Amino acid sequence: MLILVIGALVLNEMRTGLVQARIESLSTQGDLIVSVLAEGATIGDPEPGMINANARRILKRLELPNTVRARLYDSRGRLIGDYGLLSDRVDEEALGRLSERNFLEKTAAAVSDGLDAIARVLQSGARKSLLQTQSLEEELNAALAGQRVSGERITSRDERVVSVSFPIQRVSAVVGVLTLEASDVSDIVRRERAALLPFIWVAIFVSLLSAGILSFMIARPLRRLAMAADRVGSGAAEKLELPRLTSRRDEIGELAESLESMTSALFDRIVANEAFAADVAHELKNPLTSIRSAVETSERVTDPAALAKLRRVIASDVRRLDRLITDISNATRMEAEAARSPMERVDLGRLLSDLADTYDAIRDEGQPRVKFTLEENVEELLVIGREGPLGQVFRNLIENARSFSPENGLVSIRGRNVVVGGTLFAEVVIEDQGPGIPDDKLEKIFDRFYTDRPAGTKFGQNSGLGLSIVEQIVESHHGSVEASNVLDASDSVHGARFLIRLPAFVRDK
Repeated sequence: MLILVIGALVLNEMRTGLVQARIESLSTQGDLIVSVLAEGATIGDPEPGMINANARRILKRLELPNTVRARLYDSRGRLIGDYGLLSDRVDEEALGRLSERNFLEKTAAAVSDGLDAIARVLQSGARKSLLQTQSLEEELNAALAGQRVSGERITSRDERVVSVSFPIQRVSAVVGVLTLEASDVSDIVRRERAALLPFIWVAIFVSLLSAGILSFMIARPLRRLAMAADRVGSGAAEKLELPRLTSRRDEIGELAESLESMTSALFDRIVANEAFAADVAHELKNPLTSIRSAVETSERVTDPAALAKLRRVIASDVRRLDRLITDISNATRMEAEAARSPMERVDLGRLLSDLADTYDAIRDEGQPRVKFTLEENVEELLVIGREGPLGQVFRNLIENARSFSPENGLVSIRGRNVVVGGTLFAEVVIEDQGPGIPDDKLEKIFDRFYTDRPAGTKFGQNSGLGLSIVEQIVESHHGSVEASNVLDASDSVHGARFLIRLPAFVRDK
């Protein structure tokens, strides 16, 4: 389109220049002819007028090219002489070609004829258009008023001409009009259209080349991406792998890399869900097997003491099942809740203070106390996150610490702001006074259904999902959680420590 527009503007300028040059040429010829007519074919006594016979003789003796037509009109606008008739000139037209024109020539001729037909329709529909400034009558009236008139118009024979009308004056009176018409404008226009053809062919070539390049560089890669995505969707492939596309350094490469990452994440999630389902089935099977065995045994036992013991086993396994189902429900709900809940500003200081007060309020005799302290130089502990899931994190950690702490022990919670690697974090440390964590289990305790507890702890009181849920929520908030032991000067273990770091919210100054 740009090539065509530039070509049309250039050729329009050329056409305007050619037409203007033709008008100037006719003006020069007309001035000479008008001077001769004013000198030899006009009279001033008794009043200014034109000697028609002399004017026709002068007009007949002119030597004008075949493409120029000259006509004389008197002061009333009546035709008194036509050069073509007076000079007995025979119109010459080139004979048609003996050989038949090829397809391109026929097409060009048909297009040119069509454009001429449209021009004639426009001309007949409106007196004033781009092709005609004034009609012949209007030119004559303007010339009889003493003005020189020039422009383009369509004649009654449907010819495009450049016309110039000159007033013939005697002293200051207009005694006649000379009109010169050049009929070679159509040839100029035809040459103009022929000159436009190279631009058209270049534009077509560039368009086809651009379409081919776009198809090769964009359409084909997108089609490959769509086919690969369909294969993943139909189950024919597990992941989307297109190394040739991801190596591209453009938007297609970024799209392919994003789709690969998305399908890889979906595949990993599916694998994790399958493993989780297998773990759930295994964990649920253990208490169910114990309950079934106790029920079957109770049918054959008559000893009241043995029956009471079996009932206690069944009750314990039922509580264990209830705890498992509750924790499994919480674990599976966290992901959906994180996707639905918007991130907002959360005051961890207020949240932890409320939790500590709540646990102390419901504390029974002999149970550990929960205490929260904020460092003196810290006014507030703010993060961007979801208050519900974050509350679940600290409830799980506090419950875990209370379950390991001795009677009348203390669960200590401290909060502060720290800078790590140039980034400000809100840091929370939770410590208990229990037996601590074996060094080889410091990372394993975050695995699902890990329930290896010290001797003397009641069996079945924990599902092994609490710390796994903690890690899942903290990582979804772009934070980290670490487990370690509280050591004294002699490196003796005096409890477990959990350290949580979350990106801090910084107020605008």
